[in-house]
Amino acid sequence: MNDTLSLASAPHRAARPATPVELGDVPRRHNSLATLRIFIATCRERIRLRWKLQQMSKDNPHLIDDIGLTRQQIEAEIAKPFWQR
Repeated sequence: MNDTLSLASAPHRAARPATPVELGDVPRRHNSLATLRIFIATCRERIRLRWKLQQMSKDNPHLIDDIGLTRQQIEAEIAKPFWQR
């Protein structure tokens, strides 16, 4: 019954063509400060991981085999920018 009332009270919505997402329709969590902090923390972790892999490949290359990666995989991971997975 609520669905019927909501459709009847807003006939202009049914007649309006599909539009791109309006500013008010964007979920609040995408714009939050907490999301930004999580993104920054993730980027920092990726930077640390890639720096450690680079140091490991220089100082102890035999450890690369121990963690189950090849030299090419390590080089590909180190070459990625911090925002890529």
